[in-house]
Amino acid sequence: MQQKRILLLEAIHPGAKEMLEREGYKVDLHPHSPSGVELNDLLKGVSVVGLRSKTQLTAEVLEQNKQIDLIGCFCIGTDQVDTKKANSLGIPVFNAPHSNTRSVAELVIAEIIALSRQLGDRNTNAHKGVWTKSAEGAREVRGKTLGIVGYGHIGSQVSVLAEAFGMHVLFFDVVKKLSLGNSARTENLDDLLRRSDFVSLHVPDTRQSRGMIGERELKLMKPGASLINASRGLVVDIEALAEALKAGALGGAAIDVFPDEPASNKQRFESPLQGLPNVILTPHIGGSTIEAQEAIGLEVAQSFLSFLTRGTTTGAVNFPPIDLAMPQNEETRKARRRRVANVHRNVPGVLGETNSIVSELGANIQAQGLSTDSQIGYLVMDVEDVDGDELCARIQKLSTSLRTRLL
Repeated sequence: MQQKRILLLEAIHPGAKEMLEREGYKVDLHPHSPSGVELNDLLKGVSVVGLRSKTQLTAEVLEQNKQIDLIGCFCIGTDQVDTKKANSLGIPVFNAPHSNTRSVAELVIAEIIALSRQLGDRNTNAHKGVWTKSAEGAREVRGKTLGIVGYGHIGSQVSVLAEAFGMHVLFFDVVKKLSLGNSARTENLDDLLRRSDFVSLHVPDTRQSRGMIGERELKLMKPGASLINASRGLVVDIEALAEALKAGALGGAAIDVFPDEPASNKQRFESPLQGLPNVILTPHIGGSTIEAQEAIGLEVAQSFLSFLTRGTTTGAVNFPPIDLAMPQNEETRKARRRRVANVHRNVPGVLGETNSIVSELGANIQAQGLSTDSQIGYLVMDVEDVDGDELCARIQKLSTSLRTRLL
């Protein structure tokens, strides 16, 4: 178990590496986002891989690296991983849905104020020696309306902070959500766009969300309104946004995510939005605070340890949830008790076949948990008086088994 190699990509916080190494695992920490041949070379012999938002674990990559047992996205989103393919191979995918919500929310609020006061342009002018002391175009955010698209962990945090500044908050979500404070839900996106002075996007990257803010939607926004995107780069048509800003239809924009982003800090960044007035461009730093990155690192690393040592999949985004309690009695823990985890195709009869093998080996099942989804089943069981390696080998030989391991 403790010979498993763990690969952490994209400068994941070193706290994660330290936590895993304390438990005896070999951990390699890489600063950048690899792709193609380099990615496959790095993945050779790796059982556990952690990444942030850049590295793409496609179906092809996963098919070529079936030795991977576990994937962790050290961020909120998981669209950089083909989670369906991972599920079919029996690989759980974990993320950190809560740890950086405050960091992103604070950035959004800061950008709302900066856009309202044109701080970006005035700061640039001052650095150039230009003194732009004028109230023209500068407004308070108090009393203005903020429209939030996507009212999840981050969107709802933005809502609370915005109300503290005296803003009116509208939100739209495809899923019905309980409103916080005095925020109000709109029936559709068009209504939110028409009524908002600021629009902030907080949606995942899906087929439905890609390009959801295009030329049509930008024309629906109030004259002089501002758009903020700290969600996913493909949500906004950047070319259409640039044209709307050049035409003066919008008052400004703050964009933290882009359709095409450099793989590392050494590569040059280019965008049609560069050089436009009252436009704030940041290099995908919404969750990039020291506090958030440390919290994310520890959160996902703990999910790794829970899975590797106990078989726990609670919190995985693509996997049946299991959290079978460990025995509390010291004598029980010291006995010949073995925990086995098995991922199998979800077809009738698997549990019966597995229990028959246990019975044939003369073993005794002390605890057992099974959870399924439409494609796979996940079984964790504690067995006494058995050769764990032999039990795992026989279970893995079942035609339904995808992967079996001894914890």
